[in-house]
Amino acid sequence: MNGATALINTLADCGVEFCVANPGTSEMHLVQALDAVPRIKSVLSLFEGVCTGAADGIGRMTGKPAATLLHLGPGMANGIANLHNARRANSPIINIIGNHPNFHVGYDAPLTSNIDTLARNFSCWIKSESTSSTLAQDGADAFTASLRQTPGSTGQISTLIMGADAAWGESLGPAIPNPIPQRSRADEAAIESVAKIMEKTGETALLLEHHGATQQAMAIASKIASKTGCKLFNGTFPARIDGGPGRVAIERLPYFPEQVLATLKNVKNLVLVGGEIPASFFAYKNTPGQLIPEDCQVTRLSFVEEDAIDALERLSERLGANDCEITYFDKKEICKPTGELNTKTIIQSLAATLPENVIVCTDSGGGNAAYPMCQNTTQNSWLSLTGGAIGQGGPCSVGAALACPDQRILAMLGDGGAAYTIQALWTQARENLDVTTIIFANNSYNILNVEYGRLGVTDVGDIAASLFDIGNPAIDWVSLAKGFGVAGGKANTSEELCNLLENSYKTPGPFVIQANGELQR
Repeated sequence: MNGATALINTLADCGVEFCVANPGTSEMHLVQALDAVPRIKSVLSLFEGVCTGAADGIGRMTGKPAATLLHLGPGMANGIANLHNARRANSPIINIIGNHPNFHVGYDAPLTSNIDTLARNFSCWIKSESTSSTLAQDGADAFTASLRQTPGSTGQISTLIMGADAAWGESLGPAIPNPIPQRSRADEAAIESVAKIMEKTGETALLLEHHGATQQAMAIASKIASKTGCKLFNGTFPARIDGGPGRVAIERLPYFPEQVLATLKNVKNLVLVGGEIPASFFAYKNTPGQLIPEDCQVTRLSFVEEDAIDALERLSERLGANDCEITYFDKKEICKPTGELNTKTIIQSLAATLPENVIVCTDSGGGNAAYPMCQNTTQNSWLSLTGGAIGQGGPCSVGAALACPDQRILAMLGDGGAAYTIQALWTQARENLDVTTIIFANNSYNILNVEYGRLGVTDVGDIAASLFDIGNPAIDWVSLAKGFGVAGGKANTSEELCNLLENSYKTPGPFVIQANGELQR
């Protein structure tokens, strides 16, 4: 058995189920190993950004890492934007990056690069000195590292840089999987400190993120809110939120800094559960970077790497909230809209037709704006654009569909972001994935128009306007989809959009809808 086959067997023994790949010459022995170990499903994508985004989607929906297989430094570089998003989401991923054998590195061949330097930007664990005899154990260690929660925004991405000589050399065989790492517990002093604040002072809010944004954690927080009257918030772009009727009702913080400040205006005590102080996505003159009121006191219940469920349970016990009520989202009837398409009617169309138990992948302002109304229709899992690097929604929908083949996936994409990773459609077609993709086709990088206006510019010049315009020439998304093997249709009215959405949900396989309208964030 060579090193590559020992590695793949080890990853399969650890529990890795998928390898999303765009391999090259340096990875051929690993391709051969994947052929020999069918326990791991191999999925081909045409672009590395689809590989990494799909692995992100798998990690968010299963809590287990998928592997990516990427071709040397340039191949990895093509996938870095979605690795950035996955890092911010704390998604477990194992990157396997092929490399030249040691004896060839010194020749400075065309694809030679410093892969370690690139990988440090998004990896919590890196190994680049594997040999054929250590490669299997390195794979087991990479799996363990991807499940070990790390401080701050370090993330849970392991990167194994595999020299070709480690892959083709003789191995001792697969390695035994390591024990699964466990979260640490929050300090008792933190529980006591938060409890005292909530007992003595009002106008308190809990900000629940990462492990604190799971249904179990939010249910306990809702009991605490019933007991104390505190407010509950999730972050603006959570990695995953399970919502809809019958699930815990918690408000998400808005996007723009002035909106966040207005939402938290009366909060005197902000308690962090798994996250950080809200920060403005971008810097603006005369706007604070941290978005809390000047007189607001910040207290931490748990860090991102700590067990938020355990911390909230202990806080609930301390406050006597265990028997209090939980507030759930109610179900409301949403009527199908009529007439022209705009932001309001598109959101209403999406909410009125949303299928049960859908997984939503968003990569647009319109998709983010649809979240509140959709929480009163059907149960859903919402996967947000965590790191702000557009081009995530399509690839993430591939991963979600692979991980959850019995659920429908709805990808909400802006036309700007869709153009970054449109190759995701080909993998959807190849794997016959149940993904409905709606592309908000306003022929513009509209958020840049909004941001330009926020600078106080009232007259947009020709050059600036041209840099925001993606309608010259206009992109025919349905034709592009057809070229990748995906059926589609165009909607110019609300009636057409509702019909296309409903028909796509009833029909197995992928479908693309181009929604034409004047859309604002």
